[in-house]
Amino acid sequence: MQAQPPAFRFLKAKTRHSTVPFELQRNLIIVQVMLNGRGPYNFLLDTGVNISLITEPRLRDELGLRRKERFRVMGAGNEGGLEAYQVDSVRVTLGRVEAPILSFLVLSDDVLDLSGYVGMPMHGIIGSDLFQSFVLRIHPQSGELELHDPLHYKTPRSKRWSSIPLILEGGKAYLTTTVALEDTLKLPLKFVLDTGAGHALSLEVKSDPRLTVPAKRLRSQLGRGLNGFINGYIGRVANLQLGKYQVTSLLTSFPDADQVRSDVPRNGNIGFELLKRFELIIDYPHNRLMLQPNSLFRDPFEHDMCGIELLAAGPNFRRYFILRVEPSSPADQAGLQAQDEILSVNLLPTAGLTLTQMSRLFHSADGRQLLLIIRRPDGELVTTAVRLKRQI
Repeated sequence: MQAQPPAFRFLKAKTRHSTVPFELQRNLIIVQVMLNGRGPYNFLLDTGVNISLITEPRLRDELGLRRKERFRVMGAGNEGGLEAYQVDSVRVTLGRVEAPILSFLVLSDDVLDLSGYVGMPMHGIIGSDLFQSFVLRIHPQSGELELHDPLHYKTPRSKRWSSIPLILEGGKAYLTTTVALEDTLKLPLKFVLDTGAGHALSLEVKSDPRLTVPAKRLRSQLGRGLNGFINGYIGRVANLQLGKYQVTSLLTSFPDADQVRSDVPRNGNIGFELLKRFELIIDYPHNRLMLQPNSLFRDPFEHDMCGIELLAAGPNFRRYFILRVEPSSPADQAGLQAQDEILSVNLLPTAGLTLTQMSRLFHSADGRQLLLIIRRPDGELVTTAVRLKRQI
């Protein structure tokens, strides 16, 4: 059987590589694309998705896209399936590369609210089609994405690079590596390579009876999937091996068993909070992941030390509202409440901060005190101090 041609290609013949800038917001890779010559639109690059998504339903009318087959989409979360429909023959341009006729699923409702989560207008997700078309080299610190022709790509020779085999199943990439859950229990586990996950590591305890949630853990809302909020626990594993590099005291999500769905047997996923600590070469054409540590490699893995979940809103996504407050957390003790709007942090107006910068403040240092000015839903202004505390 003849191999299907790649979905993306260089705009000019004989081009062998191209560089595209990206923004790294909340551990997610955001690129600007043109759709049918219009845009630019902001899309997340996600190895964890096998078909690209348009998450902003209004784009269908804006671009004049015709509905085709209708689907019921099942994903992570605790709610029912989501309706989506297919559109095809969308021309996608990313810098100097394009997909002349790419298919998308258009969600009937923007349930992911990527814009509110990331803190900038978001329109969709580019999945495996791009990764199957090129060798991608990702520079997390400089915000550059290199796209290389697989036939002419030259493997870097530095001994600092480590190569890990990838297995492609159902349009997604999987790798097997060793995780030490504790000092005496080491297991070889299979993970999805998931650049669209903002966490470091997720373990699905139902996938193996030897996997258990650690005794030291924190009940938390882990994120949002296609089918609603994902609940579970935050804990740590002793270490994880990635090629010849070992990462220690790794912050790990343990989603509730009934909220995880997968077509391919696996034990969890590796997200970009871990991957951003490396220069990365994601090479689907040659079935490998290559990495070498960057200056973030030794940064500790920290969970939110305040106990709030934020949502960005407003015309420029620079208004920050508290979605929920963890019971007994520093935020709870300081009197913060759901629906409060944070106006300033340490006398810095939040309108001048990105959501990523806000998140970093609340992850910053155990024992640090933050002075907040908040506005209640009834308009009352309140000043309070939160002392951050490492909870896990």
